[in-house]
This record gives sequence, structure tokens and C-alpha cells, in this order.
Amino acid sequence: MSSRIFTTSFASVYPAYVAKLERKGRTRAELDEVIEWLTGFDDAELQHHLEAGTTFEDFFSAAELNSNVGLITGRVCGVRVEEVQDPLMRKIRYLDKLVDELAKGKPMKKVLRAEA
Repeated sequence: MSSRIFTTSFASVYPAYVAKLERKGRTRAELDEVIEWLTGFDDAELQHHLEAGTTFEDFFSAAELNSNVGLITGRVCGVRVEEVQDPLMRKIRYLDKLVDELAKGKPMKKVLRAEA
């Protein structure tokens, strides 16, 4: 069973991420930094995906996930990220978790799982 989010364009959800973070005093630049850390995209690649209307499925299939994604744990929408079985849904939940952490005011260094 495929989730509807898989065929939703990343660009259609991106403004909701921006709005959520800006309400909490964070910036679009911080969101982009988190997305680029997670996906391995640079600014130009991220912008291309936003302009092209890339689906979440294609967005994450083009991504080279950060080697530290396994350090992203916890709950999103009541579900533990590390227990999500579908690989694509897990990647989407990784992003959701990082956005949630930014919105909650976590320092960028912790959000990006930087070494102590």
C-alpha cells in the first residue's frame, strides 16, 4: 500500500515547513540547512527540486542520505521514527522529526547530530 504523500510534490509541503518554523522564530535558511544535511543536496539542487515539483518519492530517491540518519530517533505523529517499516516513509519521517526539533528550539548542532 502506497501512501498519498509519496506522490505529493515536495514543493507543495515545503511552505508548510517554512511557516511552521517561522512561527517559532526559525528561518527558511535553517530549514534549507537541515534538508541539505539530510539529503546531501546543495542549494542549487534543492531549488531545482522545489521548482520542478518533484514528488517526495523522486526527491528522496535522488537524495544521498547523511550517514548519521540512524541517530534520528523519537516520535513523530505518535510513531517512533526508527520503527517505520517503509523506507520512503522513514525518510519522510526523518525530515519531519528534524523540522519538529528546529521548531522546538533545539540548537542546530544538535538537530544535525554534530559530534560533541
